[in-house]
Amino acid sequence: MRQNEKRRVNNRGNRGRLRTGVKKLRTALDEGDQGQVQELLPATVSLIDKAVQKGVLHRNAAARYKSRLTVRVNQASK
Repeated sequence: MRQNEKRRVNNRGNRGRLRTGVKKLRTALDEGDQGQVQELLPATVSLIDKAVQKGVLHRNAAARYKSRLTVRVNQASK
């Protein structure tokens, strides 16, 4: 039970960090702040990759997130 509690806390922290990063990027996209978007995309992709390594996110789900976010960034930059 102690081990499960430690792992739950770690997983919640990792999941929260991932969700916050994705939310920041989506907010910047909605606001149309190109400078911030270009700065946040690599950081967000890195967060997604780290979440996969830690077992928080499935690799196919991570690929889907990265693909959709990149497409939105590319469309916003046009």
